[in-house]
Amino acid sequence: MRLEEESIVGRNARVMQKALATAAAALLLVQGAASVAADGPAAAAVSPDSSGTGRFAPFKQEVASLPDHVVYMPRDLAALGQKKLGVYIFGNGGCSPDGASSRQHLLEIASHGYLVIAPGRILSGPGAPPQPAEPPRPQAPAGAPPGKLRAGNPASSLTDAIDWALRENNRAGSPLQGRIDPGQIAVSGWSCGGLQALAVAADPRIKTVVIMNSGLFPDGSNPIEGINVNKSQLARLHGSILYVLGGKTDIAYPNGTDDYQRISQIPATLVNIPVGHGGTYNQPNGGLAAQVVVAWLEWKLRGDAAAARQFTGDECGLCRRTDLTIERKNF
Repeated sequence: MRLEEESIVGRNARVMQKALATAAAALLLVQGAASVAADGPAAAAVSPDSSGTGRFAPFKQEVASLPDHVVYMPRDLAALGQKKLGVYIFGNGGCSPDGASSRQHLLEIASHGYLVIAPGRILSGPGAPPQPAEPPRPQAPAGAPPGKLRAGNPASSLTDAIDWALRENNRAGSPLQGRIDPGQIAVSGWSCGGLQALAVAADPRIKTVVIMNSGLFPDGSNPIEGINVNKSQLARLHGSILYVLGGKTDIAYPNGTDDYQRISQIPATLVNIPVGHGGTYNQPNGGLAAQVVVAWLEWKLRGDAAAARQFTGDECGLCRRTDLTIERKNF
């Protein structure tokens, strides 16, 4: 075989290897990140709902006026006093239609005085119907890169949640009337849900973005149907952004770190918790990742000085921890 032929064969093999790696990552993102959760899907499905570490005991519910979403909030809104609810919209792992799949994480956020909304229904954990049917999972053709894979719900379901929250804030007779601060809106998501969050992040109502175990595929390689976003989207981000990744064993690590390196126009933070792609979502009260997110929201949405010190300064609170690493820029 001539040298030029060997070069072509090698190049083609590398292209195919990269395509298969991208396909594998996409398949994991869409099939459901919960399948690799640290505590396992079976344990997560039967574990009780967390009570949260915040001052406001949370609960979750489905609401008729917002179909196909699960709403998390403090149970006693009167206990808020003059405090306004921030809003945290969350795309599910795998873009799943199970709005309770990350409930421990979401209940923890709600316990700190946030209205939290995830697409889907309550299909796991307390309140789920008995033996819920598992939605069909997309399959990649054997031995070849897959075609387009379909998410379980559209990215627009995240902006639908923002629309609903702001309507309820203004609707006479709503329990949420006047209780939401429209200037405190964050969008977030895990894995495939993080791609959905990036797809809607340019919405001017969103003040900060939290991307968890996720990142944009290299341009031209995104195989997920309905999530039309590429690396150029990063230049349109505004406000601020936090990436929470699972370290080098996280399948989203290359994409997420590449995103972070490309962002130059807004304050950005990258936190790595070395637990892999499954994160700490299903640990009681959402584990360490939820603590990081709460601190970020308290700083970026509410201007809390103590929360800011977790991220700012040479001796920041997260800088001193040994169970994670942190990078920061544009502060």
